[in-house]
Amino acid sequence: MIDAFFRSLGAAGLLMVSACGPLPAYYKPGAEVSRLEADTLSCETRALKDAPVATEIRQRPAVFYPGHRYCSGGQCYYRPGYWADGGTYTVDTNRQLRQRLAKACMADKGYQQIELKRCTGASTAGETVGQTLLGPLDETSCAIRNRDGTVSIRTKG
Repeated sequence: MIDAFFRSLGAAGLLMVSACGPLPAYYKPGAEVSRLEADTLSCETRALKDAPVATEIRQRPAVFYPGHRYCSGGQCYYRPGYWADGGTYTVDTNRQLRQRLAKACMADKGYQQIELKRCTGASTAGETVGQTLLGPLDETSCAIRNRDGTVSIRTKG
């Protein structure tokens, strides 16, 4: 039970740290945003067809918690050790291949994958919200993860 708590805490910590790091995005100077979105969907769909989700169920090894000896008032007690289930998890064995296929497809269409800092309230001031073309990148460029999981590049302009 305590082991599961620390595992959950570690996973939550990783999520928080990853929410602060740079975002990967595809970029081609002067490309239409709608064309980028269509190309991304096309490449991701093709990659999914070529490398479908292949889920495997795996099991972590069992964990042994050793017993403890407790002494109180001149009497000692022994609490025996016990085994705890390591738990199961799933892995998509084609995930990395699918990502490589999508990236190669986007490269064939002239896009490169870049990493941009995440936009903050201060860095989105004065941005072009309804941009239709990907503008040139500069030190103020940043990225926003949209609710649908896509990434939008924000540039001043």
